[in-house]
Amino acid sequence: MHSQLLIGSFIESPDLASALETHLEVQNYQIHRGKSQESFLQWVGQNRHRVDCLVLEPVASLSALLESLQLRDILLPAVVVETGQRSEQAEALAVSCDTAGIYHTAVACLPAADVSQVERYIHQAISQFLKLPYNHSPDAAEVPSLEDTRHFLLSLQQQRLSEKLRERLGYLGIYYKRNPDNFIRNLPPHERAQVFEKLRTDYRAIILGYFAKDSAINPKIDEFVNTAFFLDMSVSQIVEVHMELMDNFSKQLKLEGRSEEILLDYRLTLIDVIAHLCEMYRRSIPRDI
Repeated sequence: MHSQLLIGSFIESPDLASALETHLEVQNYQIHRGKSQESFLQWVGQNRHRVDCLVLEPVASLSALLESLQLRDILLPAVVVETGQRSEQAEALAVSCDTAGIYHTAVACLPAADVSQVERYIHQAISQFLKLPYNHSPDAAEVPSLEDTRHFLLSLQQQRLSEKLRERLGYLGIYYKRNPDNFIRNLPPHERAQVFEKLRTDYRAIILGYFAKDSAINPKIDEFVNTAFFLDMSVSQIVEVHMELMDNFSKQLKLEGRSEEILLDYRLTLIDVIAHLCEMYRRSIPRDI
């Protein structure tokens, strides 16, 4: 059974609290709603190593609440839900997000009109939190031991959350750790060329060893698929690598006067690799993303 994500919410509006619970499936989420700032802070402190995300309403005490969490070195993914009137939402949400920035820079801001998408925003908050770099404060040089402690606690929290996500949703924890800067489509041309060359070499090794007896081919396939996953490669790009290699083999066989029919067998290799990659994507991509 998959573990639930524990959500700590401090929402004063009964309607908003009810809406949030409606849009978060009970089998996937356990929600604790704080009744007062004091009791909420106490609960978060007691469960700091279990809480997976905070959902907060931008009440007047939001700034004090976030400062209290920060002073206690409690850093968690957080979503701020705007509840102002529709005409005021854009300005109010911007102010709320600016306020939330005192906590950390990975807070996700959810407009009230999008409350039905709260699960997506929780995923976004967690994703941003897992990628959160550690930034020294201006006074870091004066209190290095304190800053080192905060860095250590942030790293522990990121590791714990990633492991819990992996347990609950297979590859989801890994999905969150992917860096879009490393996606194949975002690489500079010369780096993209180097990556494709490495992929061609690795795929060639898979092809040559696929039907060999006692060949440890599965680890090679897993490594290739893992690389493709972090590069955010599409199935068509994998097919392109395969067809290019088959064309090269075909030319070589023709020069040797041999039949090309043997190459048809390697369609199984392509199917195997694509199946591995598709399964990894299927298990990793959060709903609504």
